[in-house]
Amino acid sequence: MKILYYDCFAGISGDMNLGALIDLGVDADYLKQELEKLNIEGFHLEIKKDQRRGINGTKADVIIENPDNEKHRHLRHVEEIVNNSTLSDTVKTNALKIFRLIAEAEAKVHNIDIQRVHFHEVGALDSIADIVGAAICLDYLKVDKVISSPIQLGGGTVKCAHGIMPVPAPATALIVEGLPVKTGLVNHEATTPTGAAILAAMVDQFTPNVELPIVKTAYGIGNRDAEVANVLRVYLLEGEQSSSDVETVEAVVLESNIDDMNPEHYDFILNELFDAGASDAWLTPIIMKKSRPAVTLSVLSSPELVAKMKTIVFTHSTSLGIREYRVQKHMLARQEIEVKISHGTVRVKQSYYNGRLLKSKAEADDCKKLASEHGLSIREIEKMVYNQLEA
Repeated sequence: MKILYYDCFAGISGDMNLGALIDLGVDADYLKQELEKLNIEGFHLEIKKDQRRGINGTKADVIIENPDNEKHRHLRHVEEIVNNSTLSDTVKTNALKIFRLIAEAEAKVHNIDIQRVHFHEVGALDSIADIVGAAICLDYLKVDKVISSPIQLGGGTVKCAHGIMPVPAPATALIVEGLPVKTGLVNHEATTPTGAAILAAMVDQFTPNVELPIVKTAYGIGNRDAEVANVLRVYLLEGEQSSSDVETVEAVVLESNIDDMNPEHYDFILNELFDAGASDAWLTPIIMKKSRPAVTLSVLSSPELVAKMKTIVFTHSTSLGIREYRVQKHMLARQEIEVKISHGTVRVKQSYYNGRLLKSKAEADDCKKLASEHGLSIREIEKMVYNQLEA
Protein backbone atom coordinates (compact mmCIF):
# COMPACT_ATOMS: atom_id res chain seq x y z
CA MET A 1 0.00 0.00 0.00
CA LYS A 2 1.20 3.49 -0.92
CA ILE A 3 0.06 6.35 1.31
CA LEU A 4 0.56 10.12 1.19
CA TYR A 5 0.70 11.63 4.68
CA TYR A 6 0.31 15.38 5.27
CA ASP A 7 2.12 16.54 8.42
CA CYS A 8 0.50 19.97 8.81
CA PHE A 9 2.42 20.99 11.94
CA ALA A 10 2.84 24.52 10.55
CA GLY A 11 -0.30 24.67 8.40
CA ILE A 12 -0.90 24.41 4.66
CA SER A 13 -1.52 26.72 1.72
CA GLY A 14 -2.01 26.06 -1.97
CA ASP A 15 1.55 26.98 -2.97
CA MET A 16 3.09 25.06 -0.04
CA ASN A 17 1.12 22.01 -1.16
CA LEU A 18 2.44 22.25 -4.72
CA GLY A 19 6.00 22.67 -3.46
CA ALA A 20 5.73 19.70 -1.10
CA LEU A 21 4.32 17.34 -3.74
CA ILE A 22 6.94 18.39 -6.29
CA ASP A 23 9.60 17.85 -3.62
CA LEU A 24 8.10 14.41 -3.03
CA GLY A 25 8.53 13.40 -6.66
CA VAL A 26 5.94 15.00 -8.94
CA ASP A 27 7.65 15.99 -12.19
CA ALA A 28 7.57 19.80 -12.41
CA ASP A 29 7.56 19.82 -16.21
CA TYR A 30 4.64 17.39 -16.23
CA LEU A 31 2.70 19.66 -13.84
CA LYS A 32 3.33 22.70 -16.08
CA GLN A 33 2.25 20.80 -19.20
CA GLU A 34 -0.95 19.64 -17.53
CA LEU A 35 -1.80 23.16 -16.32
CA GLU A 36 -1.52 24.35 -19.92
CA LYS A 37 -4.55 22.18 -20.68
CA LEU A 38 -6.68 24.77 -18.85
CA ASN A 39 -6.23 27.00 -21.91
CA ILE A 40 -5.95 30.18 -19.87
CA GLU A 41 -3.11 32.65 -20.13
CA GLY A 42 -1.58 35.12 -17.73
CA PHE A 43 0.36 32.93 -15.30
CA HIS A 44 3.30 30.58 -15.08
CA LEU A 45 4.90 28.39 -12.42
CA GLU A 46 8.23 29.32 -10.89
CA ILE A 47 9.79 26.41 -9.03
CA LYS A 48 13.06 26.53 -7.07
CA LYS A 49 14.85 25.07 -4.08
CA ASP A 50 14.60 27.13 -0.90
CA GLN A 51 14.76 26.76 2.87
CA ARG A 52 13.16 27.98 6.08
CA ARG A 53 14.94 27.74 9.45
CA GLY A 54 17.49 25.39 7.96
CA ILE A 55 14.90 23.06 6.40
CA ASN A 56 15.44 22.55 2.67
CA GLY A 57 12.55 21.99 0.32
CA THR A 58 10.82 23.17 -2.84
CA LYS A 59 9.11 26.51 -3.31
CA ALA A 60 6.40 26.75 -5.95
CA ASP A 61 5.08 30.19 -6.89
CA VAL A 62 2.30 30.98 -9.34
CA ILE A 63 3.46 34.15 -11.07
CA ILE A 64 0.67 36.39 -12.36
CA GLU A 65 1.99 38.12 -15.46
CA ASN A 66 -0.48 41.03 -15.59
CA PRO A 67 -1.93 41.54 -12.09
CA ASP A 68 -3.83 44.67 -13.13
CA ASN A 69 -5.79 42.66 -15.71
CA GLU A 70 -6.65 39.87 -13.28
CA LYS A 71 -10.30 38.76 -13.40
CA HIS A 72 -12.51 37.82 -10.47
CA ARG A 73 -14.59 34.82 -11.39
CA HIS A 74 -17.70 33.07 -10.12
CA LEU A 75 -18.02 29.32 -9.58
CA ARG A 76 -19.64 28.75 -12.99
CA HIS A 77 -16.69 30.42 -14.70
CA VAL A 78 -14.22 28.19 -12.90
CA GLU A 79 -16.32 25.10 -13.69
CA GLU A 80 -16.37 26.06 -17.37
CA ILE A 81 -12.58 26.44 -17.45
CA VAL A 82 -12.02 23.04 -15.83
CA ASN A 83 -14.73 21.15 -17.74
CA ASN A 84 -13.65 22.57 -21.10
CA SER A 85 -10.03 21.54 -20.53
CA THR A 86 -8.42 18.30 -21.73
CA LEU A 87 -7.43 17.26 -18.21
CA SER A 88 -8.32 13.73 -17.11
CA ASP A 89 -11.75 13.11 -15.60
CA THR A 90 -10.16 12.28 -12.23
CA VAL A 91 -8.31 15.59 -12.12
CA LYS A 92 -11.44 17.50 -13.15
CA THR A 93 -13.59 15.80 -10.50
CA ASN A 94 -11.11 16.39 -7.67
CA ALA A 95 -10.40 19.99 -8.64
CA LEU A 96 -14.09 20.89 -8.82
CA LYS A 97 -14.67 19.18 -5.47
CA ILE A 98 -12.10 21.50 -3.89
CA PHE A 99 -13.52 24.59 -5.61
CA ARG A 100 -17.03 23.73 -4.49
CA LEU A 101 -16.00 23.37 -0.84
CA ILE A 102 -14.66 26.91 -0.86
CA ALA A 103 -17.67 28.23 -2.76
CA GLU A 104 -20.07 26.64 -0.27
CA ALA A 105 -18.14 28.16 2.64
CA GLU A 106 -18.07 31.64 1.08
CA ALA A 107 -21.77 31.42 0.24
CA LYS A 108 -22.58 30.53 3.83
CA VAL A 109 -20.38 33.30 5.24
CA HIS A 110 -22.15 35.93 3.10
CA ASN A 111 -25.59 34.27 3.13
CA ILE A 112 -25.87 34.25 -0.66
CA ASP A 113 -26.48 31.64 -3.36
CA ILE A 114 -23.40 29.62 -4.23
CA GLN A 115 -23.45 30.81 -7.84
CA ARG A 116 -23.35 34.43 -6.68
CA VAL A 117 -20.13 33.97 -4.76
CA HIS A 118 -17.52 36.41 -6.06
CA PHE A 119 -14.25 34.52 -5.86
CA HIS A 120 -11.85 37.17 -4.60
CA GLU A 121 -9.29 34.55 -3.57
CA VAL A 122 -10.33 31.44 -5.48
CA GLY A 123 -11.29 32.79 -8.87
CA ALA A 124 -7.89 34.39 -9.29
CA LEU A 125 -5.38 32.68 -11.55
CA ASP A 126 -2.97 31.77 -8.75
CA SER A 127 -5.67 29.95 -6.82
CA ILE A 128 -6.93 28.18 -9.93
CA ALA A 129 -3.38 26.98 -10.54
CA ASP A 130 -2.96 25.93 -6.90
CA ILE A 131 -6.19 23.91 -6.81
CA VAL A 132 -6.01 22.30 -10.25
CA GLY A 133 -2.30 21.74 -9.62
CA ALA A 134 -3.12 19.89 -6.40
CA ALA A 135 -5.47 17.57 -8.28
CA ILE A 136 -2.84 16.98 -10.97
CA CYS A 137 -0.12 16.18 -8.41
CA LEU A 138 -2.29 13.77 -6.42
CA ASP A 139 -3.27 11.97 -9.62
CA TYR A 140 0.41 11.77 -10.63
CA LEU A 141 1.46 10.17 -7.33
CA LYS A 142 -1.13 7.37 -7.69
CA VAL A 143 -1.36 6.76 -3.93
CA ASP A 144 -3.86 4.31 -2.45
CA LYS A 145 -4.81 6.59 0.43
CA VAL A 146 -4.29 10.17 1.66
CA ILE A 147 -3.91 10.74 5.42
CA SER A 148 -3.33 13.95 7.35
CA SER A 149 -2.35 15.06 10.82
CA PRO A 150 -4.54 17.56 12.69
CA ILE A 151 -4.42 20.91 10.87
CA GLN A 152 -2.56 23.83 12.45
CA LEU A 153 -4.64 26.96 11.82
CA GLY A 154 -2.38 29.55 13.47
CA GLY A 155 -3.53 32.63 15.39
CA GLY A 156 -3.76 36.41 15.35
CA THR A 157 -5.55 38.13 12.47
CA VAL A 158 -5.53 37.99 8.67
CA LYS A 159 -6.23 40.69 6.08
CA CYS A 160 -8.56 39.47 3.34
CA ALA A 161 -10.97 40.95 0.80
CA HIS A 162 -13.56 41.49 3.55
CA GLY A 163 -11.24 43.34 5.95
CA ILE A 164 -9.21 42.22 8.95
CA MET A 165 -10.49 38.96 10.42
CA PRO A 166 -9.40 36.73 13.29
CA VAL A 167 -7.63 33.50 12.35
CA PRO A 168 -9.01 31.22 11.08
CA ALA A 169 -10.68 33.26 8.35
CA PRO A 170 -14.48 32.71 8.22
CA ALA A 171 -14.32 30.47 5.13
CA THR A 172 -11.49 28.39 6.59
CA ALA A 173 -13.41 27.90 9.82
CA LEU A 174 -16.39 26.50 7.90
CA ILE A 175 -14.26 24.26 5.68
CA VAL A 176 -12.53 22.58 8.63
CA GLU A 177 -15.73 21.98 10.61
CA GLY A 178 -15.64 18.40 11.88
CA LEU A 179 -11.92 18.00 11.17
CA PRO A 180 -9.20 17.78 13.88
CA VAL A 181 -7.39 21.11 14.17
CA LYS A 182 -4.86 22.92 16.36
CA THR A 183 -4.42 26.64 16.93
CA GLY A 184 -1.96 29.12 18.37
CA LEU A 185 1.43 27.74 17.28
CA VAL A 186 2.12 30.94 15.33
CA ASN A 187 0.59 34.42 15.31
CA HIS A 188 -0.48 34.41 11.67
CA GLU A 189 -2.75 32.53 9.27
CA ALA A 190 -1.06 29.12 9.01
CA THR A 191 -3.79 27.46 6.92
CA THR A 192 -5.50 29.26 4.05
CA PRO A 193 -8.98 28.45 2.69
CA THR A 194 -7.34 26.80 -0.32
CA GLY A 195 -5.09 24.64 1.84
CA ALA A 196 -7.99 23.68 4.10
CA ALA A 197 -10.20 22.76 1.13
CA ILE A 198 -7.49 20.57 -0.43
CA LEU A 199 -7.31 18.54 2.78
CA ALA A 200 -11.08 18.46 3.37
CA ALA A 201 -11.70 17.22 -0.17
CA MET A 202 -8.83 14.79 -0.64
CA VAL A 203 -7.91 13.31 2.75
CA ASP A 204 -9.36 9.88 3.56
CA GLN A 205 -8.38 9.85 7.23
CA PHE A 206 -7.06 12.24 9.88
CA THR A 207 -4.70 10.83 12.50
CA PRO A 208 -1.58 12.04 14.33
CA ASN A 209 -0.05 8.57 14.01
CA VAL A 210 2.12 7.19 11.21
CA GLU A 211 1.87 3.39 11.18
CA LEU A 212 3.69 2.36 7.98
CA PRO A 213 7.38 2.80 7.09
CA ILE A 214 8.35 6.24 5.75
CA VAL A 215 10.12 5.83 2.41
CA LYS A 216 10.46 9.53 1.58
CA THR A 217 10.07 12.91 3.32
CA ALA A 218 9.55 16.17 1.44
CA TYR A 219 8.93 19.85 2.23
CA GLY A 220 6.95 22.62 0.58
CA ILE A 221 8.34 26.06 1.43
CA GLY A 222 5.99 28.89 2.39
CA ASN A 223 6.41 32.64 2.00
CA ARG A 224 6.93 33.58 5.65
CA ASP A 225 10.19 33.57 7.56
CA ALA A 226 8.70 32.96 11.01
CA GLU A 227 10.12 31.54 14.22
CA VAL A 228 8.45 28.23 13.40
CA ALA A 229 9.63 26.94 10.02
CA ASN A 230 6.97 27.92 7.46
CA VAL A 231 6.96 24.57 5.68
CA LEU A 232 4.52 21.80 4.83
CA ARG A 233 5.98 18.36 5.46
CA VAL A 234 4.69 15.33 3.58
CA TYR A 235 5.64 11.68 3.82
CA LEU A 236 5.36 8.84 1.37
CA LEU A 237 4.51 5.68 3.28
CA GLU A 238 4.68 2.18 1.86
CA GLY A 239 3.94 -1.21 3.36
CA GLU A 240 1.17 -3.60 4.24
CA GLN A 241 -1.46 -2.73 6.83
CA SER A 242 -2.04 -5.26 9.56
CA SER A 243 -5.43 -6.14 8.10
CA SER A 244 -7.37 -4.88 5.13
CA ASP A 245 -10.52 -5.71 7.10
CA VAL A 246 -9.89 -3.09 9.80
CA GLU A 247 -10.98 0.50 9.20
CA THR A 248 -9.48 3.22 11.42
CA VAL A 249 -11.37 6.50 11.81
CA GLU A 250 -11.21 9.55 14.05
CA ALA A 251 -13.87 9.79 16.75
CA VAL A 252 -14.64 11.93 19.80
CA VAL A 253 -15.58 10.88 23.34
CA LEU A 254 -17.69 13.25 25.44
CA GLU A 255 -18.02 12.62 29.19
CA SER A 256 -19.93 14.21 32.01
CA ASN A 257 -20.15 13.23 35.70
CA ILE A 258 -23.70 13.64 37.04
CA ASP A 259 -24.86 13.19 40.66
CA ASP A 260 -28.11 15.17 40.86
CA MET A 261 -30.37 13.77 38.16
CA ASN A 262 -33.46 11.56 38.23
CA PRO A 263 -32.26 8.14 36.97
CA GLU A 264 -35.52 7.71 35.05
CA HIS A 265 -34.35 10.42 32.65
CA TYR A 266 -31.22 8.61 31.44
CA ASP A 267 -33.11 6.32 29.09
CA PHE A 268 -34.56 9.35 27.29
CA ILE A 269 -31.13 10.99 26.89
CA LEU A 270 -29.55 7.81 25.55
CA ASN A 271 -32.35 7.41 23.00
CA GLU A 272 -31.94 11.05 21.92
CA LEU A 273 -28.18 10.57 21.47
CA PHE A 274 -28.62 7.43 19.39
CA ASP A 275 -31.36 9.02 17.28
CA ALA A 276 -29.01 11.95 16.59
CA GLY A 277 -26.31 9.62 15.27
CA ALA A 278 -24.11 8.76 18.26
CA SER A 279 -21.92 5.73 17.57
CA ASP A 280 -22.36 4.65 21.19
CA ALA A 281 -23.53 6.03 24.52
CA TRP A 282 -23.30 4.48 27.97
CA LEU A 283 -23.52 5.03 31.72
CA THR A 284 -20.83 4.14 34.27
CA PRO A 285 -21.52 4.11 38.04
CA ILE A 286 -18.92 6.18 39.97
CA ILE A 287 -18.35 7.56 43.46
CA MET A 288 -17.75 11.31 43.70
CA LYS A 289 -16.70 13.61 46.54
CA LYS A 290 -18.29 13.06 49.94
CA SER A 291 -18.90 9.45 48.81
CA ARG A 292 -21.87 10.48 46.68
CA PRO A 293 -22.95 7.83 44.16
CA ALA A 294 -23.04 9.26 40.64
CA VAL A 295 -22.97 8.34 36.96
CA THR A 296 -20.58 9.15 34.12
CA LEU A 297 -22.51 9.73 30.91
CA SER A 298 -20.23 8.91 27.94
CA VAL A 299 -20.88 9.49 24.25
CA LEU A 300 -18.86 8.23 21.28
CA SER A 301 -19.42 10.35 18.19
CA SER A 302 -17.99 11.23 14.81
CA PRO A 303 -16.27 14.68 14.88
CA GLU A 304 -18.93 16.36 12.73
CA LEU A 305 -21.72 15.46 15.18
CA VAL A 306 -20.00 16.69 18.36
CA ALA A 307 -21.89 19.98 18.55
CA LYS A 308 -25.23 18.16 18.26
CA MET A 309 -24.23 15.69 21.00
CA LYS A 310 -23.21 18.50 23.36
CA THR A 311 -26.55 20.22 22.81
CA ILE A 312 -28.45 17.05 23.77
CA VAL A 313 -26.39 16.47 26.92
CA PHE A 314 -26.69 20.07 28.10
CA THR A 315 -30.40 20.28 27.24
CA HIS A 316 -31.61 16.99 28.67
CA SER A 317 -29.34 16.45 31.68
CA THR A 318 -28.30 18.41 34.75
CA SER A 319 -24.68 18.49 33.54
CA LEU A 320 -22.81 21.79 33.83
CA GLY A 321 -19.72 20.66 31.93
CA ILE A 322 -18.45 18.14 29.38
CA ARG A 323 -14.99 16.64 28.89
CA GLU A 324 -13.94 16.04 25.28
CA TYR A 325 -11.08 14.05 23.81
CA ARG A 326 -10.29 12.49 20.48
CA VAL A 327 -9.79 8.78 19.96
CA GLN A 328 -9.31 6.37 17.09
CA LYS A 329 -11.89 3.70 16.28
CA HIS A 330 -10.67 0.45 14.76
CA MET A 331 -13.63 -1.31 13.17
CA LEU A 332 -13.86 -4.75 11.63
CA ALA A 333 -15.29 -5.04 8.13
CA ARG A 334 -18.89 -6.16 8.39
CA GLN A 335 -21.96 -7.05 6.38
CA GLU A 336 -25.59 -7.81 7.17
CA ILE A 337 -27.33 -10.87 5.75
CA GLU A 338 -30.80 -12.32 6.18
CA VAL A 339 -31.20 -15.89 7.44
CA LYS A 340 -34.49 -17.71 6.86
CA ILE A 341 -35.66 -20.22 9.44
CA SER A 342 -38.99 -22.06 9.71
CA HIS A 343 -40.48 -19.28 11.87
CA GLY A 344 -39.41 -16.28 9.77
CA THR A 345 -36.38 -14.18 8.78
CA VAL A 346 -33.64 -12.90 11.08
CA ARG A 347 -30.97 -10.34 10.19
CA VAL A 348 -27.41 -11.39 11.06
CA LYS A 349 -24.36 -9.14 11.30
CA GLN A 350 -21.12 -10.79 10.20
CA SER A 351 -17.61 -9.39 10.75
CA TYR A 352 -14.33 -10.27 9.04
CA TYR A 353 -10.65 -10.12 9.95
CA ASN A 354 -7.73 -10.93 7.61
CA GLY A 355 -10.23 -12.16 5.06
CA ARG A 356 -11.78 -14.67 7.44
CA LEU A 357 -15.34 -14.68 8.83
CA LEU A 358 -14.80 -13.99 12.51
CA LYS A 359 -18.20 -13.45 14.14
CA SER A 360 -21.90 -13.77 13.42
CA LYS A 361 -24.50 -12.05 15.58
CA ALA A 362 -28.24 -12.51 15.19
CA GLU A 363 -30.24 -9.28 15.50
CA ALA A 364 -31.81 -9.34 18.97
CA ASP A 365 -34.96 -7.43 17.98
CA ASP A 366 -35.71 -9.92 15.19
CA CYS A 367 -35.22 -12.86 17.56
CA LYS A 368 -37.47 -11.28 20.19
CA LYS A 369 -40.22 -10.69 17.65
CA LEU A 370 -40.22 -14.29 16.39
CA ALA A 371 -39.95 -15.69 19.92
CA SER A 372 -42.99 -13.67 20.98
CA GLU A 373 -45.03 -14.62 17.90
CA HIS A 374 -44.36 -18.36 18.23
CA GLY A 375 -44.22 -18.82 22.00
CA LEU A 376 -40.55 -19.77 22.01
CA SER A 377 -37.54 -18.53 23.94
CA ILE A 378 -35.07 -16.14 22.34
CA ARG A 379 -32.38 -18.77 22.88
CA GLU A 380 -34.34 -21.27 20.76
CA ILE A 381 -34.70 -18.79 17.90
CA GLU A 382 -30.99 -17.93 18.04
CA LYS A 383 -30.07 -21.63 17.97
CA MET A 384 -32.17 -22.11 14.80
CA VAL A 385 -30.41 -19.16 13.16
CA TYR A 386 -26.91 -20.39 13.99
CA ASN A 387 -27.75 -23.94 12.93
CA GLN A 388 -28.96 -22.58 9.60
CA LEU A 389 -25.75 -20.59 9.21
CA GLU A 390 -23.62 -23.66 9.87
CA ALA A 391 -25.68 -25.65 7.37
